[in-house]
Formats: sequence, structure tokens, C-alpha cells
Amino acid sequence: MGDGRRIRTYIGLGANVGDARRTLEAAVRSLASLPGVRLRGVSRLYATRPVGVADQPDFLNAVVVLDVPRGPDPESGALALLLALKGLEAAFGRQARGRWGPRELDLDLLVFGRQRIHVERPPTGRSDDPARPGVQWLEVPHAAAAERLFVLAPLADLAPGLVPPGWGATVESRRVAREAIEDADAVRPVARWEPGSGWRADQTPR
Repeated sequence: MGDGRRIRTYIGLGANVGDARRTLEAAVRSLASLPGVRLRGVSRLYATRPVGVADQPDFLNAVVVLDVPRGPDPESGALALLLALKGLEAAFGRQARGRWGPRELDLDLLVFGRQRIHVERPPTGRSDDPARPGVQWLEVPHAAAAERLFVLAPLADLAPGLVPPGWGATVESRRVAREAIEDADAVRPVARWEPGSGWRADQTPR
């Protein structure tokens, strides 16, 4: 995966505060502008029903695929990317709130090549969730991604045949299985990405 010096990675994006679509468009461009990073693809944009805390606006979610610097070892490369993601969240005005609450911008490291990573997060890479004090771990592939339709649907746009380490199944098969569990309206495609202009409304069914 990647070009030898870079490794292919997938990042989940979400927002439901303010002009979420504009925020996510700017976030995609900011990710593509990170040092040594190459943007390889952008999923459709999805309107998704909140999980965990229902009394809040629907989210907009997407996934991007990037080729990023490998670093001297997988843990170092993944942590460097995590810190860059946290820096972007802060730059976009993310506020500390409880788990599952509203987000100005949420950026999640979903998959980092073929690597399985479990490493302690440095202080600047920790979650802002007050319910998670003390040591926090970076787990890649993302520990909950396989059970979240709002991740699986956009990830399947980009890599339906991908089998992330430890999953034992393709992204598309996981998406189909999860879609059978959740309401059909829980995750709805609302736009397609057009390079140079951002997401444009599109109601084409899957």
C-alpha cells in the first residue's frame, strides 16, 4: 500500500455544528495540504442519525483516503498523523464535550496500511472526552469502525474490497451486515465529491 515512502490510510470525517458541509470541505483540503500527504479519494457525503446522544442535529460524515509518510516505524507514523488530525480539529474550533456529543469537526484514523497498532496516545493526541481520563490508546484499525454504518458506508465507497487487519471480512460485507441491523434512513448519501468544487448534491441510490 502506498508508494514505498508513504502508506495508504483512511480518515473518517464528521461534523454537525454550524455549516458542517463547508467545514468538511475545508477539512478535506486541509488534510490534502498536510506535509508529505497525497489525497487519493473522497467518499460521498452522508447525512447520518446521531449515535449515543439522540438530542442533537444529524451529522454529516465522509471518508478520505490519503497516502501519508510512513515514519521510521508504523507506530511513529500513525502517531504523527494522529497529532496532525488533532491539530486540525483544534484549528477548526472543536470544543471539549462528552462522548457522542456535537462536533465542530471529528477526524478519526480508521486504517493505516496493513498495520495493527496499539500504542499509548501522547497528551496532545488524547480524546477531549472527560469520561476518558488517564492513559488513552490509539488503536488501528479503529476499534469501533466495523460496527458503525456511518463509517462503513463512506469507507465502502472508496475501498469495498478492503479487509482491514483483524476484521476477517471486507468493508462492503460489513456494510451490508450493518445495514441489515440499522434503519435504512440512518445513513443517507446526499452529495458526491467534485475535485475543485467540493460536494455537490446527488441523490443517486447505491
